[in-house]
Amino acid sequence: MKTFTADAACSLKEFTDFNFPQGAFCFSRLLKARDIKVNGARIGKNVAIAAGDIITYYTTPAQEAKQSHFTVYEDANIYVADKFSGVTSEGLFAELRGRGEFYAVHRLDRNTEGLIVFAKTKSAEGLLLAAFKQRQVQKTYLALCKNNFKTDGALLTAYLVKDEKTSSVKIYDCPVNGAVKIITEFTVAERRGDIALVKINLHTGKTHQIRAHTAHIGCPVLGDEKYGDGALNKKYKCARQRLVSKQIIFNLQGGLEYLNGKVFESRFTPKTEDL
Repeated sequence: MKTFTADAACSLKEFTDFNFPQGAFCFSRLLKARDIKVNGARIGKNVAIAAGDIITYYTTPAQEAKQSHFTVYEDANIYVADKFSGVTSEGLFAELRGRGEFYAVHRLDRNTEGLIVFAKTKSAEGLLLAAFKQRQVQKTYLALCKNNFKTDGALLTAYLVKDEKTSSVKIYDCPVNGAVKIITEFTVAERRGDIALVKINLHTGKTHQIRAHTAHIGCPVLGDEKYGDGALNKKYKCARQRLVSKQIIFNLQGGLEYLNGKVFESRFTPKTEDL
């Protein structure tokens, strides 16, 4: 059993996703069994909750022990996690804060798995935030994409506009009002019929950049239900994007130089079968 107090208005599902990863894994089962209480009342559907509401999950020890991530590296300054698909960055952060002092410095989409970095001190937070902003962190992703690539590699430039209302982005080939420039580099590592394994390096880091940019060139990420190819997703029975934050290499300053040259790598590799 786990009990939380809401600090803002949201839906019960959103609260669960952002505060209790283990509860998110079995959220549908908990609702069906009415094993969630809000202010003492058993709940069987995704209801709205308000700041100050008390949410209790009657989870089993086995459910609570389910891993949200693997630990890749930890010291006094940073924590590198290998996040499971289906876990929100916010939920993982909430879980880690239960252990001690942690600070979020970047994020991954819920269904993107792989490496995510947290700071463990306020000074490290500032240094890491600056490093991510100034592109001093080299991030490499692996994705399974629709095999419609015209070349085996390219450095792509485009322009991204974020739509807050739909929580999505649009990509344009030329500058438009409200757009930010994005640069995405890809290398086709292997072609497998109608899908390809692709290595992707981000030269900018914007919302949904990989997913939207690959879709824009006709090579969407397999399993992506927002920007992807519905027929291809259905063929492979994929309902989550096959995208992994595979490798991180730092180029840091200000006391974190000892991390430079280390290669942090995820154990995950994108697969065609559903997760």
